[in-house]
Amino acid sequence: MELLRKWLGHPEDIYHLLRFKMGGYRAVMPRMDTDSLGCGLRTCYRYLNQTSRSFAAVIQALDGELRHAVCIFYLVLRALDTVEDDMSIPLDVKVPMLHEFHSHLYQPDWKYTESKEKDRQVLEDFPTISMEFRNLSKVYQDVISDICHKMGVGMAEFLEKKVDSEREWDKYCHYVAGLVGIGLSRLFSASELEDSIVGQDTDLANSMGLFLQKTNIIRDYLEDQLEGREFWPREVWSRYAKKLSDFAKPENIDMAVQCLNELITNALQHVPDVLTYLSRLKNQSVFNFCAIPQVMAIATLAACYNNQQVFRGVVKIRKGQAVTLMMDATNIQAVKAIMYQYVEEIYQKIPSTDPSSNKTQQVIASIRAVSLPGSPMASRHHYSPIYLSCAMLLAALSWQYLSTLSKATEEYVQAGDN
Repeated sequence: MELLRKWLGHPEDIYHLLRFKMGGYRAVMPRMDTDSLGCGLRTCYRYLNQTSRSFAAVIQALDGELRHAVCIFYLVLRALDTVEDDMSIPLDVKVPMLHEFHSHLYQPDWKYTESKEKDRQVLEDFPTISMEFRNLSKVYQDVISDICHKMGVGMAEFLEKKVDSEREWDKYCHYVAGLVGIGLSRLFSASELEDSIVGQDTDLANSMGLFLQKTNIIRDYLEDQLEGREFWPREVWSRYAKKLSDFAKPENIDMAVQCLNELITNALQHVPDVLTYLSRLKNQSVFNFCAIPQVMAIATLAACYNNQQVFRGVVKIRKGQAVTLMMDATNIQAVKAIMYQYVEEIYQKIPSTDPSSNKTQQVIASIRAVSLPGSPMASRHHYSPIYLSCAMLLAALSWQYLSTLSKATEEYVQAGDN
């Protein structure tokens, strides 16, 4: 019944969930035929689905050989990330492993069988992944190996130090996400599905990754605290508390929210770059692949802004909201309208007493300048009373059926994963 109450509060979600379930998802995530693939590639796509259903869906929707290159790129970085996350590996072993990991791509028999992480299969069967890596065109191999090397070095750098300054926050996010954006952009250009400028403009590609990573770090405050991790920059949070963990205490909630708003303002500064990057894309499958996580991120930041719940539990967007974004974010004008809508939502919530209020307003003004108000997207949440009544009746009749919707949709609600 709780699910029914939520949908009655947002009856438009019923329509969008049904639209998604009845075939709307095929427009952005067409089914991939794996029967024609060789044994090694089939295994790689199985690992892809096991380690990330959300990324698996959009990767498999990419066109041509780019799909396989991005699949292998993801699995290689997943294996690298599994090494970094594995606390059972001593630092004197882990650091050289991270530095040298890229070289294992050319060693047919290399594997690591001592990991305790949930995704350890990508290390235990690394020979299959590395074999398919070596089957890729050299232009793809060079990109994947280079990014893997740079990311391994960056991960090793931050193993024994915390993120202190905002500059270091950007640097950390560059290593773990910005490099992914740069690598993907180079793959897009190498495939010739996109112009060379997409892969050459590393600043814009870096911003794509930073926007997503900062969103995840902001949203995941409580989860990271419970697991003993800290990614919020000390330079910012130390102005509001003596320890980052103090934000979880009820008596510090006002200062916690002020710090949260400042970090969200920082993340929003990447939105103009995101829109510029997306405006250059020509291939529909590449556009969908890039745009969907970005609109999920802006919706997540709007949900988190000035929200005490970030320090008490999980903040995520609704399933109906998520599938709407997935189906609507298929062209640059629609994405601009989505960005405009959510920054306006943030603008309406800016407290006059917030220390970052002026800066937040300035950043939103810069986003407004590159967005287009008045598009059909901007009014998509307005429905007639008759429609609302029908939607509520439909909700009462079908809520149980809709509760079985794909888990992949729920993963997208979280603005993408690693």
